Amino acid sequence: MSMTRMMKTDGINKVIENFNSLLLEEKEFAVEIIRKAYAEAAREGILANARKAEKNKKKGKVKKGSLKDLYKDLEND
Repeated sequence: MSMTRMMKTDGINKVIENFNSLLLEEKEFAVEIIRKAYAEAAREGILANARKAEKNKKKGKVKKGSLKDLYKDLEND
């Protein structure tokens, strides 16, 4: 296991240990906060992908066409 992976696992283990020590109401609140933080991170990832796609489109790196065109292009790869 790489050092980076081990460090991430250690962090997760600490979060789980701390979570397990919480009262039920605190756990519920923590889960709500984590879900919202995860949703925000997912939105940021989608936004980053959209920005990258827009840059690629402006650079002419994006192909246009129908689904049939896509299948033909995939067959030629």
